[in-house]
Amino acid sequence: MTTKTIEKAKPTNPILKGISDIRRFFYKNETPIYFISATNFNLLGADEWIKGFKFISNIECFDGLHPNVFAPQTEIPHDEFESIEDINNYLLQHPEVQAFIHQRKVKGKAGKAMFLMFDEKTEKLAKKLGLEVIFPSAKMRNDMDNKVNTNRIAEKAGVPCVPYVLSPVKNYAHLEEVSKKALGTDLVIQTPFGDSGHTTFFISNEKEYLKHAPEIEKEEEVKIMKRINCRGSAIEACVTSNGTIVAPLMTELVGFKELTPYKGGWCGNEIYPNAFTPAIRQKARKYTQLFGDQLKKEGYKGYFELDFLIDQDNGKIYLGELNPRVTGASSITNHAVFALADAPLYLFHILEWMDQKYELNVKTINDRWGRQENIDNWSQMVIKHTEDTVEYIHSAPKSGIWHMFDNGHIQFDRMDTHRRAVESEQEAFFLRISKEGDYLYEGADMGILVSRGRMMTDNFQLTERAKTWIKAVKGQYSSELVEDKREPIHLTGSLTK
Repeated sequence: MTTKTIEKAKPTNPILKGISDIRRFFYKNETPIYFISATNFNLLGADEWIKGFKFISNIECFDGLHPNVFAPQTEIPHDEFESIEDINNYLLQHPEVQAFIHQRKVKGKAGKAMFLMFDEKTEKLAKKLGLEVIFPSAKMRNDMDNKVNTNRIAEKAGVPCVPYVLSPVKNYAHLEEVSKKALGTDLVIQTPFGDSGHTTFFISNEKEYLKHAPEIEKEEEVKIMKRINCRGSAIEACVTSNGTIVAPLMTELVGFKELTPYKGGWCGNEIYPNAFTPAIRQKARKYTQLFGDQLKKEGYKGYFELDFLIDQDNGKIYLGELNPRVTGASSITNHAVFALADAPLYLFHILEWMDQKYELNVKTINDRWGRQENIDNWSQMVIKHTEDTVEYIHSAPKSGIWHMFDNGHIQFDRMDTHRRAVESEQEAFFLRISKEGDYLYEGADMGILVSRGRMMTDNFQLTERAKTWIKAVKGQYSSELVEDKREPIHLTGSLTK
């Protein structure tokens, strides 16, 4: 007589069908998930959507009051930080961080980690701790982050770019030789990598060229563009197995001397229903979907952001650059009403790494997110120290909700962890970056201010309200001018794209 062993079938996770299933899946999540960066700015509020989500930060913005931010209490010896990647690598090697990750293991697994910026060393350190990095590889991100390669991807996707040539530049005569016929003499040159405030050069004559010649000539190839009369805009999206989900187009604050010392430097965003004509919004969505579909063909999946340049002379829209990651605009995208009604964009990104099948009608989401009535009014400003000085901070404003009185003065009102608690244009959420005991230096991030309503006029100038808030926030810092002090690392990488 023979017997048959009946083997129990392993339970399988049911396919998630639609937004409500996805939201419930994350509310019941048991996998530890981390955002590891200098601050928790880029994914503010993620801990409210995802059970088991924690921030591991180097800068403690909330004085220990945020329930889901972990920051090491002691500083261990380390090499001088030169990048955000260095900061993240420091965190992964810190005994307190390692212990925190170890004690939160579930069934022996450390979980998954997101970073704003990371390199191959970060990947190795994360793997050593048992963490899965839930982004495409550092090598792939680096290749796509190259501004020269971005244009090549755009060409394959059928997305228009500002008229350009890609070429090495030996000297000014050589620049004229490769660009004058196609582009004229009023040019914008971008090197392959870096913050646009530091690596974008406006050149119309040899004198201007010589100021930046070393940075330009050291590159194997640069992007040389025709200079156009444009306004910047930003749009975030996510490449998923179901298609490319696209958030609404936002305006950008760029180069305001009250906020940043860098000409062309990003310093904030606005999102509001009538920011762009229906035609521009439709083109931006179409181009972003095309670009996302091409990224998928290149092997990329997940979150990305595109900068679009809108020509004020003819209304044409061109691709500016790609950021293959969450960005400084992510916080404003993911707290807008369209995201709160469905799910934040980063939730779809994380879902791609959760070993969970799901079905989603991307077209329906994109159509819904594209409607003007599903967009509310918000602005954010990144406030930097704009003076060419080094100053020691004696006191700094708290993170939380601040109230502005009619006389232009502000007062701390209450503690909160993100902007949703802001009730009116007389209030703002402030996320402090530079704190007591830090040094202010030219370009140092002081903090981020987020409020309802607009901070720019229709002519893309700062409103009087914006200027009043900037002055009032800076007035909350008490600092002393010092000399012969080494400047700390410029931490804009934790906030920008």
